[in-house]
Amino acid sequence: MHPEGNAIVYCEGAFNTTNGKTAHGLVRFTRRYHILSVVDSRHTGQDAGLIIDGKPNGIPVMPSLTAAVEAACQEEYPATHLVIGIAPDGGRLSAVARTDVVRAVEMGLNVDSGLHDFLSEDSAINALAAEQGVSIRDIRKPPPRAALHFFTGSIESVEAFRIAVLGTDSAVGKRTTAWILVEAFEALGCRTELIGTGQTAWMQGARYTLVMDALTNDFVSGEIEHAVVRAWTETRPDVIVIEGQGSLMNPAYPGGFEILAAGRPDVVVLQHAPARRDYDGFPGCPIQPLAHQIQAVQIISGRPVVAVTLNHEDLPIETIPTVCAAISRDVGVSAYDVLRDGGTELAKRLMPFIRDRKRLKEVWAAPFYPFYPPF
Repeated sequence: MHPEGNAIVYCEGAFNTTNGKTAHGLVRFTRRYHILSVVDSRHTGQDAGLIIDGKPNGIPVMPSLTAAVEAACQEEYPATHLVIGIAPDGGRLSAVARTDVVRAVEMGLNVDSGLHDFLSEDSAINALAAEQGVSIRDIRKPPPRAALHFFTGSIESVEAFRIAVLGTDSAVGKRTTAWILVEAFEALGCRTELIGTGQTAWMQGARYTLVMDALTNDFVSGEIEHAVVRAWTETRPDVIVIEGQGSLMNPAYPGGFEILAAGRPDVVVLQHAPARRDYDGFPGCPIQPLAHQIQAVQIISGRPVVAVTLNHEDLPIETIPTVCAAISRDVGVSAYDVLRDGGTELAKRLMPFIRDRKRLKEVWAAPFYPFYPPF
């Protein structure tokens, strides 16, 4: 049994779309649940890993919640949880999804949701949960004000090497790349912690997580700092990887400013989807060129973008090496497809920065630091 239980991931109508990114993360990796299946009638009978990554992982896609529960009962691990895997714009729960949540509670499943529509404030669902003896958890529900932290400057006490994985767009794969990096550093013998900044990272089992878009703005920087300091104080990792949110210039989801300011990363890895022309969900709103975005990150943070990681959506597989080479040539930093190739080469590329952190800080503290890292 995994720490939280055996989960069915609900993603009706959204799997293999940008609105299914929570489900995608759970299918790829989680330390919190044992994933039994995904619910999306559009992909009935298919392998979830094969759909999103071209690699089967044994997680079936089911036509309905009832079918998923019945299939689980016949396996070694009966279902204990329904996890909401959809992440629609605005985080709203549709009428169809609410009906399925009610059905899950009736069937005795605990429900974990990362939406902005809080199930715990739905009186009918709550009464039914109490009757069935199951829990309803809203991962995106803001903590009590009294429990929030304001920025103090204690981030300067953290001696772990800090890497921020930012992106040029929302729903571009930042969290997935962050986890791949964590596992790659661990394989190289580095004690590593992930700082999760959204509900999916929490669902994947990140020990130190805040949900940035659930916080009052005054406390976002303080909560980032608190999570990093707590990770350092409690586990003394060699490396801390901070998951990015949105992108600096995304019109609907501007993100990364507080991570750069409060998390104070030593270096930045930038996730990029070369085939995208417009911001996700906003046709006609073009993404700024990669070089421009790298420049913006470095000007704001005073820290180098040391690598670009690829989201290879809509790219023919055979073109990926050529695309990576073109990015490296055009912007002056190495490019990697870690989802396809794993994170080992990128982690090895970053090891010299970790070993020479003092020199890195000295170079980038100079009044006129270069746009690209001097290593």
